[in-house]
Amino acid sequence: MPMINFTNPITLLIVTLLFALILILAKETKKSIIAAIMLFVFVGLLIIHSIMYTTATTLEADVLSDITFTMIFDLIFVLLSFIAYLWIDDMEASVKKKKNIDNSLDWFWNKV
Repeated sequence: MPMINFTNPITLLIVTLLFALILILAKETKKSIIAAIMLFVFVGLLIIHSIMYTTATTLEADVLSDITFTMIFDLIFVLLSFIAYLWIDDMEASVKKKKNIDNSLDWFWNKV
């Protein structure tokens, strides 16, 4: 089964650039749905790679190591996408004059 392999530096660079471009697009349009779609794509990749890892019985150790490394980067991208979604959602709420129940990023910015 083919997978998106983040052990390849070129693939990792391309995904990082796509992540940044989609984040810029979401920021400029102030649409949180763009960041949410990006979040769900990375969650989907994490699920697919987890299934590949758990169902792999005859794979070699280096392939399992690659899948583990890829899953780690999936988790990193999920975390960054989640923070980006909260940020863009807060910007969208302020532009559309929607009432925020809470500021979702206060917990993050107070620690930084």
